[in-house]
Amino acid sequence: MIDREEVRKVANLARLELTPAEEEQFTEQLNGILDYFEQLSELDTTKVKPTTRAIDVSNVMRSDDLQPFADGESILEGAPDRDGEFFKVPKIM
Repeated sequence: MIDREEVRKVANLARLELTPAEEEQFTEQLNGILDYFEQLSELDTTKVKPTTRAIDVSNVMRSDDLQPFADGESILEGAPDRDGEFFKVPKIM
């Protein structure tokens, strides 16, 4: 269980200034969270496959296929400097 002194210590590390009422409130809330985790630890999970997510997630992005752009000149018109059909950038080294 977490006591008020531990809440004060964490608040100090996080540079938070808590009132006594907030210290009491956070102490109760954090203890409630720890109680819930204690309940979860009582579950039999021996037949549950380890996973990083509770639900399956699939990639929802489109495939990255090369698609030529017909009007390359319109892109180069917005370039601050160019050399023919290429962007010209400052030398780095």
